Amino acid sequence: MAEQKLKRSIGPFTALAMVMGTVIGGGVFFKIASVTAATHSVSLTLLAWVVAGILTICGGLTVAELGAAIPETGGSVQYMRHTYGPLSGFLLGWSEMLIYVPANMAALAIIFATQVVILLHLSTSLVVPIAIVVVVTITCLNLLGAKVGGTVQSLTLIFKLIPVFLIVIVGLFMPGHVDVTFFPVTPTDHSNVITAFSGGLLATMFAYEGWINVGDIAGEMKNPKRDIPKAVVLGLTFIMIIYVLVNWVFLKNMPISQIAGNPNTAAEVAGKLFGNLGGKLVTIGILVSVFGTINGYTMTGARIPYALAKQDLLPFSNLFQRLNRAAAPFVASLFILLIAIIMIFLGSFDLLTDMLVFVMWIFNCLLFLAVFILRKKEPLLERPYRVLWYPIVPAIAILGGLFIVVTTLINQTGLAFAGLGITVIGVPVYYLHRYTTRKKAQQ
Repeated sequence: MAEQKLKRSIGPFTALAMVMGTVIGGGVFFKIASVTAATHSVSLTLLAWVVAGILTICGGLTVAELGAAIPETGGSVQYMRHTYGPLSGFLLGWSEMLIYVPANMAALAIIFATQVVILLHLSTSLVVPIAIVVVVTITCLNLLGAKVGGTVQSLTLIFKLIPVFLIVIVGLFMPGHVDVTFFPVTPTDHSNVITAFSGGLLATMFAYEGWINVGDIAGEMKNPKRDIPKAVVLGLTFIMIIYVLVNWVFLKNMPISQIAGNPNTAAEVAGKLFGNLGGKLVTIGILVSVFGTINGYTMTGARIPYALAKQDLLPFSNLFQRLNRAAAPFVASLFILLIAIIMIFLGSFDLLTDMLVFVMWIFNCLLFLAVFILRKKEPLLERPYRVLWYPIVPAIAILGGLFIVVTTLINQTGLAFAGLGITVIGVPVYYLHRYTTRKKAQQ
């Protein structure tokens, strides 16, 4: 759809709700297991959540300048194209459709299935089949049209917030079983502090993923130049506070040795706070929340290959841009679904989330750097919003992003190269498709 045909109907509250609704999902409930397994320290665990929040807010403040100056539908893809050229925008879209979206769907489906197995006392061999059923079901719902997918998203948004607020409010006022302190910092297993903290930080970053997607709807916002910065900053600040409080409650009610590597931490803490039945009800609320988050990625993810195909940037673009009778991009949806199913078979929750965080933060660093580049190359570009405390805030965002990227390369080299490999494959695909398109045009 052409930019000028988009209806500008989204206000500041909806933009704020999108940031919070997209970001708050399964990460806050289930990443505590991998964070504590990496840090082996209560203080490092809490510090990881705080630092991750600060880095994300700095990133949000920085990219908000791009969003206000370039308020186009497509968000970060358009910022990349504007700054670095069409190939960079294509590679971001390519990595989103091959890694970011399907890895999110697969990872969340795995954790959803794991919780169902635990809740219903089923065999662990059913985790993969249940995960596949979940992504297939959600994809089928979205193939019925955007209205159906949007309705599912609206209904699950309520359930997304209920378990969060219940755990925080009740957990803060009820006496805990463990003393939560910020000292000592040293991990209980005597591992290296920097290695432990970097592992915990990488794990927490998944819980903050999704904030940048608010730029994708800039073309449909009433006042994107004003509302994007507000939505990102206010939404992420509130989310960071919620995340720290939720994890404080977890650490307050269970010893760190019982949390580390335990995917059922949220359910067990809920049981301690609300009793057996209440704990199960909260767990069901968490499952509905995760279901809604998968739906959100499924709904928006199919639009990525569809949008690339509309610009004839993909092989078989004529197929990817096809819509069914419900005006849903069904070939693009089935393509994303297929990759998600493959990832369910190949990866675990932590493996998939770490890979998508690594790849996306490479592009995030380029986006942060774009603010410096455009300030120099295009000083006359209208900037209704300028990043606060420039250049300190964007510099912090870049340094934090580089820390995540470099430590992942060092500590999880195989995972990092797998993500890089999939991304780099997009380069020959891009140029080969351009070459074949030109040949056809000349014939």
